[in-house]
Amino acid sequence: MTSVQIDDVRAAASRIAGRVRRTPVMRADDGVWFKLEHTQHAGSFKTRGMVNQILAAASIPSAGIVAASGGNAGLAAAYAARELGVPAEVFVPVTAPAVKVAKLGKLGARVVQVGNEYAEAYAAAVVHASSTGALFCHAYDDPAMVAGNGTLGLELLEQIPDGFDTVLVAVGGGGLIAGVIAALHPFVRVVAVEPVTASALHSALEAGGPVDVPVSGVAADSLGARQAGRIAYDLAVAAETPSVLVDDKAIVDARRRLWDDYRLAVEHGTAAAYAALTSGAYAPADGERVVVLLCGANTDPSDLA
Repeated sequence: MTSVQIDDVRAAASRIAGRVRRTPVMRADDGVWFKLEHTQHAGSFKTRGMVNQILAAASIPSAGIVAASGGNAGLAAAYAARELGVPAEVFVPVTAPAVKVAKLGKLGARVVQVGNEYAEAYAAAVVHASSTGALFCHAYDDPAMVAGNGTLGLELLEQIPDGFDTVLVAVGGGGLIAGVIAALHPFVRVVAVEPVTASALHSALEAGGPVDVPVSGVAADSLGARQAGRIAYDLAVAAETPSVLVDDKAIVDARRRLWDDYRLAVEHGTAAAYAALTSGAYAPADGERVVVLLCGANTDPSDLA
């Protein structure tokens, strides 16, 4: 079993220091804390993991790196590669949002669109990396990726010195929640939040291991992994991590509330974490101190105007 420990997260924090943003926290009107990770370089938490994954590699081949993504991991890979002076090629499904595809090009990556889902883009990227000798950078199920993502958990401990009890984390493949568990368990409860129509980790926990799930819905571009990562599954089981489900209506409503009430423009996948509260899917106990992790902002904000 491949696992990630707190020491791995601390090593990642040292490795990526000065290359990623220390994102702020914000206290909401109802006392909930928001971790504003959507303000990270390239618009999502994945930049932490990608920078760590590249820097932790024994060597970088001349062919550079290859990544597969529904959008955010590709943007993080493209940004990290540009900053580190490494060529990058990113495979995304043809259904990836145009705003993400355009930004990939601006960041200097070569973009290849293939298949209708992340899983198809992933398969093509693995073949391409094998044939070219490029370093394949996994979007979520890689120890260095997970450890890098977990560095935001260490920031939270410093930013909220009075403490907090629970962190709500939107889950796709599980690379973020795995890092948060590694950084914060057993001192903080970590709760997975997933769309009803893209519930890879929830289904894995029910089935006793990662299984293929159908993927659809408003958040599929960022939470659309067909199967949860093994690292996330193992850590979630060990930590007895609960998973709650939210529907598309709740996600859309939460995204709108974040904009209307706080002027925070986030993508639907990010809003899923807040939807757990606004929909009642997760009901905090009296006095429970909750952090909602806002993890990505690669969205077209035109429908929020």
